[in-house]
Amino acid sequence: MSQGNYQLLADAVLFVHLAIVVFIVGGFAFIVVGNLRDWRWVNALWFRLAHLAAIAVVVAQGWLGAACPLTTLEMWLRARARETTYSGSFIEHWLQNVLYYEAPTWVFSLVYTLFGLIVAASWWYFPPSVNRRRRKEKA
Repeated sequence: MSQGNYQLLADAVLFVHLAIVVFIVGGFAFIVVGNLRDWRWVNALWFRLAHLAAIAVVVAQGWLGAACPLTTLEMWLRARARETTYSGSFIEHWLQNVLYYEAPTWVFSLVYTLFGLIVAASWWYFPPSVNRRRRKEKA
């Protein structure tokens, strides 16, 4: 595979990483706003479980001091592309500025944990709905 292909794959991984961050943060905003506006879909069990699982993985990584697998994959791809910095492309540059911050590790663990606790509390305040339809209602 050529160096350019590795860079494209690295940029794609960075984009997926950003999409997950947006899902976690934006998903919580949708849960709160959706409940205040009576949007039923925001309490769908599949959505709430996916959201809770996503933040749980982030919190666990923070507490365990584990590197994010997406970051690890992106860095491996960039190394294969013989890149040493993030100044390769426009997409890469701006997505990196959004995703990567300079702060001590404990700050990230604290923020992830607090956000995870807020997400968990939302299950109590805005409980997910289990839509169980009976066969009689379908007929």
